[in-house]
Amino acid sequence: MKIEGSHTLKGKPEKVWNTLTNPDVLAKCIPGCEKLEKTGEDTYSATLNMGIGSVKGTYTGQVKLTDKQPYSSYKMLVEGKGKPGFVKGEGVLNLQEQDGNTLVTYQGDAQVGGTIASVGQRMVQGTAKMIIGQFFTALDMLMEQQSGASTGASPGAPPPKSFFFKVALRYFWNQIKQALGVKN
Repeated sequence: MKIEGSHTLKGKPEKVWNTLTNPDVLAKCIPGCEKLEKTGEDTYSATLNMGIGSVKGTYTGQVKLTDKQPYSSYKMLVEGKGKPGFVKGEGVLNLQEQDGNTLVTYQGDAQVGGTIASVGQRMVQGTAKMIIGQFFTALDMLMEQQSGASTGASPGAPPPKSFFFKVALRYFWNQIKQALGVKN
């Protein structure tokens, strides 16, 4: 299954790079992430609770970053398995400065097997796209919150309790605008 897309994040590539390589930040933004811990140089263990349709479960796995070009790109290798099946993939993230912000483009291939694959590639791909959208929406909001831009909070303060509700609301609002062809 091919996965590709792009998203613009507020901030210079250095800031975005530091955010995208910080496991504590990523754990807060990846939907269903229960744990993301550094286990070695550019290697992490992860536990995710996810589902597609009626097939739900917990996955444990490894994430490894390779071919790092600081502030520009890296390759990510992912392997995970759980009761619903397995996921294996690799992808590349590229960062490019654009008008004081950073355009993040990503491309990759993923394989799924087991019960999770029985829901069909179209549903798996649709769910992957939704999860990626939720991730970037959460990342946008967390970066805003950490810079103090949207809440006046001090940088590094924990997200407010309503943070994830706001993430979901913003994500679905953006999906509606995109479906209607409304530009930001």
